[in-house]
Amino acid sequence: MATNVVELDLPVLEADTAERRVDLLGERLAAAERSWIARNEFGFSILHYPDVVAILRDRRWHSATSRIMELYGVTEPEHLARQRRSILSAEGDEHLRLRRLVGPAFSPRAADRLRPFMREVIDGLVDAVAVNGRADIAVDVCEPYPIPIICELLGAPKEDWKLFSRWAEDVLRIFNGNLREDMPVIAAAQDELDEYTLELIEQRRREPADDLLTALIAAEQEGDRLSTEELGMMVEAVLVGGTDTTRNQLGCAVALFAAHPDQWRLLAERPELAPRAVEEVMRYFGAVRGTGRFASADIEYRDVLFPAGTFIAPSMAVANRDPAVFAEPATFDITREPAGQPQLTFGAGIHSCLGAALARAELQEALPLLARRMPGLALDGAITWKPNTVGIFGPEHLPVTFTPTT
Repeated sequence: MATNVVELDLPVLEADTAERRVDLLGERLAAAERSWIARNEFGFSILHYPDVVAILRDRRWHSATSRIMELYGVTEPEHLARQRRSILSAEGDEHLRLRRLVGPAFSPRAADRLRPFMREVIDGLVDAVAVNGRADIAVDVCEPYPIPIICELLGAPKEDWKLFSRWAEDVLRIFNGNLREDMPVIAAAQDELDEYTLELIEQRRREPADDLLTALIAAEQEGDRLSTEELGMMVEAVLVGGTDTTRNQLGCAVALFAAHPDQWRLLAERPELAPRAVEEVMRYFGAVRGTGRFASADIEYRDVLFPAGTFIAPSMAVANRDPAVFAEPATFDITREPAGQPQLTFGAGIHSCLGAALARAELQEALPLLARRMPGLALDGAITWKPNTVGIFGPEHLPVTFTPTT
């Protein structure tokens, strides 16, 4: 007979704090040596690779994105009314339909078409700092990198890049844990983005182009198409899912390489290692360290009963260091042979990252170019990490020096 999860004697994980955020992985890895599951401030954390994968693939565990306001204690009707249908939180047949319709538009082939533009963007950002031999990588390179690519992907003109940057920053406040105060700013950004997107949709219906929005408009299976509302939802999902993830993962990557100068030199000398380097960076130091799920019904797993409504946090960061899957998991090595099972920073199951191909391409293009153009990379002071109120982890300031180049 299954034991109720609340009755188990489990390790207790300390709450995430801005000061200790980088150090908490060690404590979680220690907990994983004792148990595949631990208590956290919201419910329970899942720590072993096979269990994280099994739970992410079990459709009875629903994305906590749909309950984010509840988790942060927001009960005001005017705020709750702002909750939107989204592919990020849809479940069951609705989610299956949306993924089926939009999946081809997010294929590796679609991402590969943007690689020359990615190189152009990252080259331009490096040009601004290369002759100085000094930069704040987080501010000068990582922060502005994804926005032009998202705009190019969607077909938005260059003069609107700053608009998209502001909308991304404001909409992403939904993950900052201060919803009551931030909701007016979030709502205003959503409304402005909606208005802009509707105009862009109508324009693309009249004048199709070689961009994601045109592909989404044209997407059809068995007579089924995305509605105008769903098209707008996808634009917001792309903006939310493709901005902070990329900029923070790139920042985490450069911080990691700064601590491993031999690997930085190797990447500059052998840019063909970029695909392996990206997977190793995301395994060793992923910007998305975990995700949230809640039990849509009573669920029994490994002789443990999780009552309906139980909140869990599958820890991809801890699973990515599971010694049962990855040999010498504490070693950072961009020549690492594939383990046969993927790193989990992109997730798994139906809510795995829809934009994984785009994110991989962005990182594969940026990292070897940075390694070549910023030889001798070294930290130039302490890294300031983003506070725990920010949804996606990464450096806020990453001061470095390097050998100046032209």
